[in-house]
Amino acid sequence: MIGTNTKISETINSDPKKFESQTDWNTDAIVERRERFYAASQRAFVPYDTPLIFKHGQDQYLWDEKGNQYLDCLSQNLCVSIGYNNPAVTAAVQNQAEQIQHCTTMFFHPVPAHFAEELTAKFPQDEEWVVHFMNSGAEAIDFALLLARSHTGNNDVVSLANSYHGATFGAQSLTGISNFRHNISLLNGIQFAPNPDQYRGIHGDGVQPYLEDLDRTIHYGTSGQIAGMFIEPIQGYGGIIPLPKGYVSGAFERVRAAGGLCIVDEVQSGFGRTGKGYWSFSDHDVVPDIVVLAKGIGNGFPLGAVVAKKHIAEAMANKFYFNTYGANPVSCAAGRAVLQVIDQCNLIDNAKNVGEALLNVLKNLQQKYDIIGDVRGQGLMMAAELVKDRKTKEPAADEMARLFQLTRKYGLVASKSGAHKNVLRICPPLCIQMEDVTFFEEALSGSFAELYQSF
Repeated sequence: MIGTNTKISETINSDPKKFESQTDWNTDAIVERRERFYAASQRAFVPYDTPLIFKHGQDQYLWDEKGNQYLDCLSQNLCVSIGYNNPAVTAAVQNQAEQIQHCTTMFFHPVPAHFAEELTAKFPQDEEWVVHFMNSGAEAIDFALLLARSHTGNNDVVSLANSYHGATFGAQSLTGISNFRHNISLLNGIQFAPNPDQYRGIHGDGVQPYLEDLDRTIHYGTSGQIAGMFIEPIQGYGGIIPLPKGYVSGAFERVRAAGGLCIVDEVQSGFGRTGKGYWSFSDHDVVPDIVVLAKGIGNGFPLGAVVAKKHIAEAMANKFYFNTYGANPVSCAAGRAVLQVIDQCNLIDNAKNVGEALLNVLKNLQQKYDIIGDVRGQGLMMAAELVKDRKTKEPAADEMARLFQLTRKYGLVASKSGAHKNVLRICPPLCIQMEDVTFFEEALSGSFAELYQSF
């Protein structure tokens, strides 16, 4: 019989403080240490003029290292879906970590399999769905691209202008915004169709002209036989652009007629954020072939997933593909807790109701300030687009940059986004309450008022 080696545990338990890592919360030290030891690629993405350092989070609120409180309207780029320090997630993670921190998929563990079962139960039940877990949305996008090409045997892929699918080599190749693409040769075989932006699109509002553009993209830009099309039903980093009814279903028809798979990117819009069910594609009366999930899936724990129809996923049955940390049981335990909290705390309804109230605040501000050209969104995924002139729609990027800094001053954490960096993006955790709407209104009103005083 193999005995238990307690020597190391006994050594640690005899003087646990000896093994505690110390954290220096001095502001200057934090900045200096990051600048010195982070690679340029990891320290470059800093939105504020001065660093914003977070020390604590609870539900929809954040506190910096100096004790200043903020209403979080960004959710750590939509990752913290059900709130900071959520007790269900904390308990699930702690319980799993105390048993085993990792179990590679070479071996079996029940928690990821339970999560796969529970996750696929949220998808249309007239299909058989399977899950491949991984670590991030970009990694999941890469796998979805590989899977689509493997299943169909076709190479060409269509994506939308103004789309964002990630920063890895493959995901970046599918991204249709120059700000997120590097000046290097990316993957071949990817064509971009004009996005049906009802405010800034090349055809204005409507659906049919954009579907005709998709026909032309497939006919002239591909062999006519494609691997698939990637679609965000609500374009996220592109500035919260909801695709109009009729476009997604029309695109699906054209893609399938060309032999391709319909791939929906729910990395930002999934898990009840739109207030219309778990997935934003359900608002378009379609059933995708592949769905990419991440961000809010684990409430901040590293986790992503590709959910696919089983017969499509079988294309990889005899091909090697492996994620070292894919299906990590701690992250999957967090994911299971996320599903339970969304369901038992009625967070989808909450997203709808509070989202409508927050959107009304933006619409009221639009009536007061001409610089707001458009207000749009669904649930807790909304935006206000700033323009220099409502007729010309010239982007007001400089004004947006100043407004963004002011929102921090007034206690909001938000985001400036869009291809022209002129969009205020509002995406709070699903646990935000009606009681927060008043503060949200006061903070934005103060921010816009001070912005206008600077003109």
